[in-house]
Amino acid sequence: MKKILSEKIIRIIKNKLNLEKELNVKIDITGKEISITGEPEDEYLAEKVIEAIDFGFPISDALSIKKEESLFEILNIKDCTNQKDFERVRGRVIGKDGKALKTLSNLSNCYIELSGNKLGIIGESECIRNVEEACKLLIKGSKHANVYAYLEKHRIEPIEDLGLKEEKKIRKNSKIKKQ
Repeated sequence: MKKILSEKIIRIIKNKLNLEKELNVKIDITGKEISITGEPEDEYLAEKVIEAIDFGFPISDALSIKKEESLFEILNIKDCTNQKDFERVRGRVIGKDGKALKTLSNLSNCYIELSGNKLGIIGESECIRNVEEACKLLIKGSKHANVYAYLEKHRIEPIEDLGLKEEKKIRKNSKIKKQ
């Protein structure tokens, strides 16, 4: 049984049934404390999903952590810069009307949220590494165009499925039919 303290408990209460069904766990809420009961792997995933919801991610984005290759990471802006004007640094990451944050998200195939002086990232491990590096470049003062070029250069191409797995299944089925 895992216990988590949550600041945004109302969002979790409203979606409790959906979360229990999707994550295959039992969620008990007492005040701001959330107890998760289930299989160890399911408890771990539920803990990460609830942390992401508490960070500020929409429920649908947080549930994408359930995919086997997805992770949730937090990057602290204070660790990446010596500047004291964090409002300006956050403004560089967000961009005008949130365009920079949306562009970072689209180029990296990750979900990105900013909460205080922390940056939350949900995505595949290689994509997270690239977007963390891109955000560090932005925080240190690199031009937005250079950061976008970095992400385009280091874009992870999806692995092409050559259909070999399906072919094996078909052969097994055809052998069964022949017998």
